[in-house]
Amino acid sequence: MAFERACSLDELMADQGLAVTLGDLEVVVARDGDEVFALQNECSHAAVALSEGEVASCQIECWLHGSMFDLRTGKPTNLPATEPVATFPVDVRGTDVYVDTETTLNGVTPA
Repeated sequence: MAFERACSLDELMADQGLAVTLGDLEVVVARDGDEVFALQNECSHAAVALSEGEVASCQIECWLHGSMFDLRTGKPTNLPATEPVATFPVDVRGTDVYVDTETTLNGVTPA
């Protein structure tokens, strides 16, 4: 695994994701309570940044069409999106958040 520092915990707001570029990949880092998640920062339905949507109930919303994605699995929980987005391993070290973009947790290859 190749973890890279993505952000600090202080940068993560409770109700929104944070867009981070790691290498050539755009990732959204989001927090649900004490858990931190990382997903590809692009809706699988349309080329829209998920980081611009709201985070609630362990889901992130695509603001354009309203699809919600589970932060744990990357799977859409409502239409119009039907395909999951890639999810990545996260390691919190002290107050820093590290993400491994070379590995996906759900087997989805980042677009």
